[in-house]
Amino acid sequence: MKRTPLLALLIILLAFSTQEGRTEIKLPNVIGSGMVLQRDMQVPVWGWADDGEEITVSFAGQKKTTKTNAEGKWIVKLDPLKANGNASTLTIKGSNTITLENILVGEVWICSGQSNMEWSVRQSANPKEEAAAGFHPWIRLFNVPGHTVSPLPKEQGPGEWQVCDPKSVDRFSAVGYYFGRRVHKELQVPVGLIGSNWGGTRIEPWTTLEGFESVPELSEIANKVKNYKGDTKVGGGDPSAIYNSMVNPLTPFAMRGGIWYQGESNGNEGITYYHKKHALVNGWRKAFQNKDLAFYWVQLANFRKENPNPEGGDGWARVREAQMQALDIPGTGMAVITDIGEANDIHPKNKQDVGKRLAQWALHQTYNKKNLVPSGPLFKSHKVEGKSIRISFDHVGSGLIIGKKNGLAPTQEIKNGKLEHFSISGKDNKWHWADARIDGNTVVVESNEVSEPIAVRYGFTNNPAKANLYNKEGLPAGPFRTDSE
Repeated sequence: MKRTPLLALLIILLAFSTQEGRTEIKLPNVIGSGMVLQRDMQVPVWGWADDGEEITVSFAGQKKTTKTNAEGKWIVKLDPLKANGNASTLTIKGSNTITLENILVGEVWICSGQSNMEWSVRQSANPKEEAAAGFHPWIRLFNVPGHTVSPLPKEQGPGEWQVCDPKSVDRFSAVGYYFGRRVHKELQVPVGLIGSNWGGTRIEPWTTLEGFESVPELSEIANKVKNYKGDTKVGGGDPSAIYNSMVNPLTPFAMRGGIWYQGESNGNEGITYYHKKHALVNGWRKAFQNKDLAFYWVQLANFRKENPNPEGGDGWARVREAQMQALDIPGTGMAVITDIGEANDIHPKNKQDVGKRLAQWALHQTYNKKNLVPSGPLFKSHKVEGKSIRISFDHVGSGLIIGKKNGLAPTQEIKNGKLEHFSISGKDNKWHWADARIDGNTVVVESNEVSEPIAVRYGFTNNPAKANLYNKEGLPAGPFRTDSE
């Protein structure tokens, strides 16, 4: 049968209209030109298109094909990649073609928390010098802009990858940048840093529903989040609300781990914060589909007026204790910074040492640089020996010293100095400032006022500014107490 010109025209128009009605492939913003892909693990690449559309992703000699599901979402997983600092192209083909340029392969970390993680390079010590020296083509920065919330997990969020240079680094998280710079220097591979932060926030809004559900002690919070609906009004203090808007759109982007600086807004808590830390880590590991996601956090700095009472226990002492106790989570670490805080400023300017100390953990534990000591001395055990108590530590390193930290300068050993901020109590539970001395890799604590000692505290106060126990690697000992009240 011979086609009439009218019939042929109709066929052409129908085909054109069908093509026009198709939805173009869309990607989450975190998958874009200039990004760093995680090496040595499967790398998810995902997006949205028409239901049933065939999608092909090509990168580094690999070609992965899939079809969108009924909701129009698709995902492929690239096989593990080797580190590569040469700019490469990633192509996604379907009804349209997306070409992403300048892609590197290396190590990826998320940098999150409240204002001390959000504090930028321009707000930290030596801002002009640090920004001017911030040209690192192998470091890429992705910052989640704005402070937004959602009652339900969002799939898309704002942000774009930028090459680390004086302009981009100036506005990025100082702690995140100094961490990434140290990792890059040591490993000599590309580093991708994703910043998602909000000053003044508690830990609960950053935690997933699944995280709360994983900790029985937090079931009440979990039930609250379960009742959220699309029209539920939430704010920056509501559980899961920030995670849903500012972290979930990043999942399941492949990454090695996360660094976390938060706790000031939960500063009146103790053991409860310990449970919430477990929930945070559990939830993020599930969300990023990485049960081994490394997680390193900052213990709160010294702050406010010094307390002359040897009993201590004031202010942030107990949340610091909870932060240390949470080290029972595998694959975690904690940077102690009670030697670099500022009594009158909740935002210490020295973010360089914070980033370096977090990196020390990552290099030692995640990247197996066993020659690097990850931390200053952390309390391990105590033993009563007559009128004294002997304290043993993990992470002694090359040995214990009395030290002093001034600004950005390295820790200096104080020869013939006196250990400060140790206190001791007897059976009467009265606390006294103690005499303490280094004995090998231990510290011996005693007082003429306590004949039968039972407990020791060190730096267990809001501002233990005079605490001066370090290891020879220049890292401070963490505050602790041997008693549980």
